[in-house]
Amino acid sequence: MAKVPVVKEQKYDRQLRLWGDHGQEALESAHVCLINATATGTEILKNLVLPGIGSFTIVDSNLVSGEDVGNNFFLTRESIGKSRAQTATELLQELNEDVTGNYVAEHPDQLLDHDPSFFTKFSLVIATRLPESTLLRLAEALWDSNIPFLICRAYGFVGYMRIVVKEHMVIESHPDNALEDLRLDQPFSELQEHLQQFNLDSMERKDHSHTPWIVIVAKCLEKWRKENAGQIPKTYKEKEAFRELIRQGVLKNENGVPEDEENFEEAVKNVNTALNVTKCPSNVEEIFTDERCANITHQTPNFWILARAVKEFNAAEGNGNLPLRGTIPDMIADSDKFIKLQNVYREKAKKDASAVEHYVSKLLQSVGRPPESISEKEIRLFCRNCAFLRGVRCRSLAEEYSVDSAKKDDIVSFMENPDNEIVFYLMLRAVDRFHKQHGRYPGVYNYQVEGDYGKLKTCLNGLLQEQELSLSVKDDYIQEFCRYGAAEPHTVASFLGGAAAQEAIKIITKQFVIFNNTFIYNAMQQTSATFQL
Repeated sequence: MAKVPVVKEQKYDRQLRLWGDHGQEALESAHVCLINATATGTEILKNLVLPGIGSFTIVDSNLVSGEDVGNNFFLTRESIGKSRAQTATELLQELNEDVTGNYVAEHPDQLLDHDPSFFTKFSLVIATRLPESTLLRLAEALWDSNIPFLICRAYGFVGYMRIVVKEHMVIESHPDNALEDLRLDQPFSELQEHLQQFNLDSMERKDHSHTPWIVIVAKCLEKWRKENAGQIPKTYKEKEAFRELIRQGVLKNENGVPEDEENFEEAVKNVNTALNVTKCPSNVEEIFTDERCANITHQTPNFWILARAVKEFNAAEGNGNLPLRGTIPDMIADSDKFIKLQNVYREKAKKDASAVEHYVSKLLQSVGRPPESISEKEIRLFCRNCAFLRGVRCRSLAEEYSVDSAKKDDIVSFMENPDNEIVFYLMLRAVDRFHKQHGRYPGVYNYQVEGDYGKLKTCLNGLLQEQELSLSVKDDYIQEFCRYGAAEPHTVASFLGGAAAQEAIKIITKQFVIFNNTFIYNAMQQTSATFQL
C-alpha cells in the first residue's frame, strides 16, 4: 500500500502558528552543523529535525563506545566501534524524511587546519564537549565570519549554554501582553472621518448595542476632551470618571433600568488599553540612535536599512510616531461595523508602509543596491512589528576569557551568595583547566576521585588568581565535580537539548529574543540563570 504524502501545512501545523510560514521557510533553508554527537548533541538535533530543519552535518571523529550507548538514544549496541557521526546521522534522519543529514568523521581542529572555510557555510554551528583550546579557536573563526555559535554542555547535574554572535537583530520578538496600537489619543484623519458617522445619542437601539467598543471609547473621549482642555484621562481617578461616562451611555428600558449592552461593558474593561499613550518606544529609539542606523553602506543588512527608513518616516509623516500596526482586537459588534473599522486601520497601515517603502527605495538607490533587494512583504512585516524591535549583541568568547576584559566585579557580586549558579560556571572553567593539564576530566576513573579533588582545587584556585577574582568556592562543589566524572546523564542532556534547540530556532528564524549570553542550569535544585559574561 502506497504511503500517502503528508501535506506540510498539516505536518507542521502547530509550529506554523508560532513562527508562520516565513519562519518555517527560514528553518527549511537552514544548514546546521553539530560538533560531536554526544547525548546532548543528538537531543539538540532531534529537536531541530522534527520541526523540519533543512539539513544538518555532524562533525565527530569519535567511535561509538559503550558509554555512548548507555546515555544516547540515537546510538545502539550494534554501532559500538563504528563512526559516531555516521551512526547518529543515519538514525536522526529516520525522524523526518524532509531533512537531509550529512556527517564528517574528523576532528574540528583538523578541519580548521586544512579547510578553515568549512564552518562558514553553515547557518549555525553548535558544539558539545569540546576542549577549551578548540572552542576558542573555532569561536574566533566563526566570529570573524559572522556565523552564530552555540556552545552546549551537560556535565553531571549541570547544564551550560553560551551564545556567541556579534549581532542578532529581531523583528518579530513576539512580546507578551503587547498593547494594541489604536491611536485613540492621537486619532489619524481616516479614523476621525470614520467616527463622524456615529452618533451614540441618536442611534437606533439595535445599532447601539452592536457598535464596536473602540468607537464607543473614541466618542466618549471626544466629550471628555471638550470638558478637560483637550486632555485624556491619565490618573486612576480620571479613568474611573471616564468609565462612568461610558456607562452613562448605556440605554435604559421603560423603567429606567440600564440594559445589558455587552459592547459598552467591553468599552469599560478596555479603558486602560484604549487610553495607552501613543509614542515611540525606548527600545526603538535606541535602534534609531545606533551608528549602524546612521551609516548605511552597500553591505548594511536589511534590518538597518529598514530601521533607517522607519526613522525617516517617524521624523516626517509619522510626526514622531511609528507606522500604524493595522490590527484591532476581536470584539462584540455586527460584522459590517467591525469590518469597516478594521479596514480603516488596515488601509492606514498600508499607507504608512508605502511611505516607508519610498524611503527604503531611496536608501537602496543611494548605496547602489537594486530596489527589489528588499521586498514589499519584508517592508510590511517590519512596519507591522517595528514597535517591538530587539537586538542582542554578545561578547566574543576570547573577550570573555581575557583577564583584562573579564567581568570580575559582576562575578564577585554574584558570588556574595556562594550557591549562586555562577559557581557552576567557575567550576566548568576549572574542569577545562584540569583537562588541559592532565589530558582527562577529574574523576573519570573511580579510584582517582579523592586524588583528583586536590588537583581540581589547585586548578580552580589558579583560575581565580589568574582572573583576579577575590572569592572562594565551597569544597562541596569541588568534590561534586570530581564525583561527576564528566558523566552526561540523559535527563540533563534531554533538558538542555530542548532549551538549546529553542535558542537555535530563534537564531535561525530571527523570531523571539535569544538570551545574552550565558545560561546555567542546576538540575539538583531545578533552577536556572542567565549571565552576561
